[in-house]
Parts: sequence; C-alpha cells; structure tokens
Amino acid sequence: MRKNKKKQHRQAALLVVTGVHPVRHLLQSRPQDVVCLYVQSEASHRLRTLIQLAQAIGIPIDRVSCEELDKRAAGVLHQGVVAERKNPRPETEQDLKSSLTAQIDEGVKVGGIYLALDGVQDPHNLGACIRTAEGAGVAGVVFPRDHASQVTAVVRKVAAGAAETVPLYRVTNLVRSLEILKQAGFWIIGLDDHAEQSLFTADLSGPLVLVLGAEGSGLRQLTQRACDYLVSIPMQGEVSSLNVSVATGICLFEAVRQRK
Repeated sequence: MRKNKKKQHRQAALLVVTGVHPVRHLLQSRPQDVVCLYVQSEASHRLRTLIQLAQAIGIPIDRVSCEELDKRAAGVLHQGVVAERKNPRPETEQDLKSSLTAQIDEGVKVGGIYLALDGVQDPHNLGACIRTAEGAGVAGVVFPRDHASQVTAVVRKVAAGAAETVPLYRVTNLVRSLEILKQAGFWIIGLDDHAEQSLFTADLSGPLVLVLGAEGSGLRQLTQRACDYLVSIPMQGEVSSLNVSVATGICLFEAVRQRK
C-alpha cells in the first residue's frame, strides 16, 4: 500500500512533455528539469538526434514500445518520444511584481509586451497563444488560475516548446496582476469586438499588455474596466470575430511591427 502511494506521489510530482519539437526545446532550455527520456524502440532519424542530445547532457534514456509511449502520453500525440520532467512551481502575481520591482530597482526601464488571457478554456487555444507569444518575443503570458485552461501536456504539445521558454504567470487575480503591470508603467489594452478604435490605429509602440478574452464571451466587465482602452480588429467579411489564438497573433505582431 505504501509503495503504491509513493508511486502515485512520484507521478503527481512529474509532468510529461511529448513530441519532437517540445522535447528538443526542453532539453535545450531546461535540461536540469528532465528526469528521463522515453523513446520508441524503432528510432527514426529525428529521434536519434534527440537521443544524441540527451546522451550529451547525461539524461537517462529508456527505449520502450509504442504502446508504452501511448500509455505515458495519456492520449496526447507523442511522435515516438516522451520526456518526464520535474513539475515546475507556477509563477504567480507576486513573482510578476517581484520581477518588475527588481528591474526598476536596478535602473532598468521596464518595457516590451505582455500577453494576458482572460479565461481561455481550450488547451489547444492556450498552447497556440503561448507559441505565438514566444514567437513575438513577449516578456510573459499572464492567465488566471481558475476558470481557465492550465498548462497541460496538450498545451505543451501545441505550444511546440514555447511553454518551456516563455515566462508563464498563473495568477489568482487577473485584474490585480494588470494593476501591478500598470503601476510599473505598462499600458493595458484590451481586445473587444465592439470597440470603436481599430487595433491598427492604436499606438502599440510603448510598454504594453495586450488582453484577450475567452472563446465566445470575450473580456469580462471587470477586466474591461482594468484596461486603459479597448481596440477591435476590423472585420471585412460576414464573420464577426476570430479565434482567440488567431486574434492573439494579429495583435502581437501588429505591436511588433510598430516597434520596427
């Protein structure tokens, strides 16, 4: 009985990362967090490259059957490789405040772009948003602890390694976190379908937090009130709104474009 409890506790303390690209990012960015690499017995060329990388940094490797990988991946597409990693402590609003305060105390002018997601429910959307955010070079992604998707194996797979590199802040109170960023000098700009100002006429060149809402319902009223102003993406067709991950890409890269 005690052995079973210990095994359950060990499994709960570990996360799995699946897929060639996410595992490669993990090995390159956080090798100290990797406990073991499980690789399909009949390794392809891409898997052999991963095996060589893991061997070079001393990660234990276990060659297993496809059925064993299916079991460890718990239904997530694994592409022949699963990594077990230590469960990282989630960043919080206090971590966000401490990071900004430290930069200010050191005389660093805080800036850049943060992405805040107000209750995105679909793990595929969250993963896609994180991947896009990393590609746009954001300083961090902020999302609520409750009533929203968390960083699951599916999210990590869809994010294609971005969840291992971009700072993720899972906060208790999103509005309070936006206030922390506002006090540090960031403008808080929310995306709302009914906003009169176009995204493309807004000034996105300064320290910025882009806030996007949940699928369907959009930003909550409390979140809207926390924003300095709201913008919309001008729609040319019959469809009135875009998927949140698509809208995230448009907003982030418009901000990146203005910075160029």
